[in-house]
Amino acid sequence: MSAPTDETAQAIEAAVFRRLVQHLDENKDVQNIDLMNLAGFCRNCLSKWYVAAAEERGVDVDYEGARERVYGMPYSEWKVRHQAEASSEQLAAFDKQRA
Repeated sequence: MSAPTDETAQAIEAAVFRRLVQHLDENKDVQNIDLMNLAGFCRNCLSKWYVAAAEERGVDVDYEGARERVYGMPYSEWKVRHQAEASSEQLAAFDKQRA
């Protein structure tokens, strides 16, 4: 098997991103604070990275638009439907990680 061309590698990376977003969408019970505590990133981070990557390419994408791509709906709607109140243990782990 040959190494992928830059174009093919970019297509593969885009497919991986789409699969990650799909996986997060299929696992809405995984809270952002849990992702932050375990992996150091969350859905909001992905949204910020999306905006940054667009800006690097001269494309104007606002943060809320990026969040809608990652969350699959407006963030305000996702919060109401899927975001649970963070427990004291989750908040303590988050604070410890940031220290």
